[in-house]
Amino acid sequence: MLRIENLSVNYGSRRVLQEVSLSVQSGEIVALIGPNGAGKSTLIRAASGVIPVESGRIYTNGDDFHALAPMQRAKYLAVVPQAVALPPAFTVWETVLMGRTPYLGFLGQPSSADEEIARKALKRVNALGLAERRVGELSGGEQQRVLLARALCQSTPIMLLDEPTAHLDLQYQVSLLDLIGNLAHHDKLAVLIALHDLNLAARYADRVALMVAGKIKASGTPREVLTPELISEAYSLPVQVVKHPFMDVPLVLPEGK
Repeated sequence: MLRIENLSVNYGSRRVLQEVSLSVQSGEIVALIGPNGAGKSTLIRAASGVIPVESGRIYTNGDDFHALAPMQRAKYLAVVPQAVALPPAFTVWETVLMGRTPYLGFLGQPSSADEEIARKALKRVNALGLAERRVGELSGGEQQRVLLARALCQSTPIMLLDEPTAHLDLQYQVSLLDLIGNLAHHDKLAVLIALHDLNLAARYADRVALMVAGKIKASGTPREVLTPELISEAYSLPVQVVKHPFMDVPLVLPEGK
């Protein structure tokens, strides 16, 4: 569903992504992991068309993403960005309904069907009770749930998420990632998600891509990528990897002194 081929991105004279290739299939969660500055957020932003690319191609369902009109792109791919500042005067309802913009007619007025989609999106992220609140009144975690609802409202087959759990407490981290897992495995979305927490990646991702210095160092199942050798080298920190006591996934632990 999403295919990235030999993607390179420059910030001024500095190359921050170096010929990155990656694919995400329908019904699959691929987690981007790596130390700070590895290029995870840059890859999400480049794949969504927010920043220009130096070279390489991005394909969505076989179409060249950058050859599509902006409204067509918005029907293919939704983004949950990291810690974005939402317009504080808008209500949550107005913000989420913006996700329907690619589907609105000439007059730009949402239909009752659009409103029902927005209502269901808010309900799925447990934020329906926030609908009449101003976005500026919300906590960071509440705003993150609103961003996810807006992305759901776009009804796209591909979703990109950049550190969506960063401002959430443990309860909402688990709730949000359970929802994302349901979207991928039952609604058959292709999900690319940047995660800081290696153990969340191990629990929720079907495949993991380890990024280091703008390149993909390793890619595969969590068990294949989350090894002591790869993680210790990437993070410059000795770690142990053991079997999770309750789940059939690896558990990454820093080595004690």
